[in-house]
Amino acid sequence: MADTTVRIDGNTLRLPGGVAVRFIRTLRLPESGTHALPPGLGEFPVRRVADYADTVPEAWRARGGVMLPVYLREAMWLSFGGTAEPAALQVGVGKVCAVSGKPWSDRLRRKPQNYLVLPRQPWLDGINSGKGTVRQFVAVPIGLGATVEGQVTGEEVWGGVQLQSFPLKEPQLARWRREEMLRAERARAFMPSGGYGAAMPMAAAPAQGAAPAGGPRRAAAAMGLGVGGSMRQEVYEDDRPLSDWAETPAGRVFVHLVTPPEWRRITGEAPPPSPVDRAAYTRAGLPWFDYYDQDAEDLAPTDTLGAVKPVGDWLGDDHEPWQAPSPGQVKPLKDAPGKPVQDGDW
Repeated sequence: MADTTVRIDGNTLRLPGGVAVRFIRTLRLPESGTHALPPGLGEFPVRRVADYADTVPEAWRARGGVMLPVYLREAMWLSFGGTAEPAALQVGVGKVCAVSGKPWSDRLRRKPQNYLVLPRQPWLDGINSGKGTVRQFVAVPIGLGATVEGQVTGEEVWGGVQLQSFPLKEPQLARWRREEMLRAERARAFMPSGGYGAAMPMAAAPAQGAAPAGGPRRAAAAMGLGVGGSMRQEVYEDDRPLSDWAETPAGRVFVHLVTPPEWRRITGEAPPPSPVDRAAYTRAGLPWFDYYDQDAEDLAPTDTLGAVKPVGDWLGDDHEPWQAPSPGQVKPLKDAPGKPVQDGDW
């Protein structure tokens, strides 16, 4: 029987099928205009809910999963670097699909597509809200209606982030492995050993920011995800038949978002410092990024996600200083150990 266990390895979530997910801190973009991909500022610390059963809310114990600390209006992106084999990954924000805008589902769907294709999709910075663009994930309190969940469903029940993985079916996976083996053998035959031009495995796609440089009772979680500024990023359309993927998920995990004071109370740990000032980062000449895959097709956004409003409509204008990166700062990219995470009812 296939292993359905999700494990936590440092700050990386490892879902069945070889899926690796890290939550990356980043700079919040202005809510007007369209921007390059912001840099990564390190990983969010991730902890198992089961390790703090005496201090987490009862509803969290029932849902299991993991938790991480976020500040009000802090931005994040999801990195899938280290995902070794093809997988379909569903990403929910308050149990609303971040790709299609449809309600959370235990099945993959194509019209509209409700999943990401890994490892082709190296990361996800926000909801699929425009042609070739996404709107940045930004943490906001539950109760204002500012979350994606609140705007799409009219309720704020779940909060947090939900992940669910589907592997290829065995015949398709075996064929993919054979093709990868042949590709690697050809590369070794025609390329000099080592040095520039040596073959890179698919799993080695650079992590953004690293490289060259109602029903249920209301959740106890204080934070959910709304949206901020728009950036240039494609959500790739699946070029496989839907029948290639497993019909049921191999594993899933609920990610609770915790305010810094709650993080300290629950875990006894100090939360990470508040994110760095955006203008200071840009003045220092540190890189922003632009990613393009010429062989991939962008997935068209749905009207549901395109209509989601930024958090500034609820929380007021953003008065942090903004300094746009210079053209030279925007860098082009590209052309299971650990403790098991306990799942629950959600």
